[in-house]
Amino acid sequence: MTTTSAYDSQPWNVEAHDHPLGLEIQLLRRTFVLPWTQFLYAEGGNEEIRLAFSTHDVVVKGSHLESLLAGLSAQRVSRLRESVRADRFSSGATLQISAISVQKVT
Repeated sequence: MTTTSAYDSQPWNVEAHDHPLGLEIQLLRRTFVLPWTQFLYAEGGNEEIRLAFSTHDVVVKGSHLESLLAGLSAQRVSRLRESVRADRFSSGATLQISAISVQKVT
């Protein structure tokens, strides 16, 4: 069961009961799906989180991201969504993802 639907404005989905097989990363112009079997670790804090997969590095920037780390460590996050430009200028008091970069590991 997903705590938010794919059409909600939430910047990420955390699966309440199921363990998703992969992490869908929705950028403004591209979508990546990375399997959790290739996940190595995550690190960061309130404003930036780095996820390391064996094939890609993902950097998530935003505000109040500390709550995302718990879902990542349990591998229960099924989707990360980059905010549209207008959403990036909203109040800093709420959790949000302002930018996501995905780089292939060479």
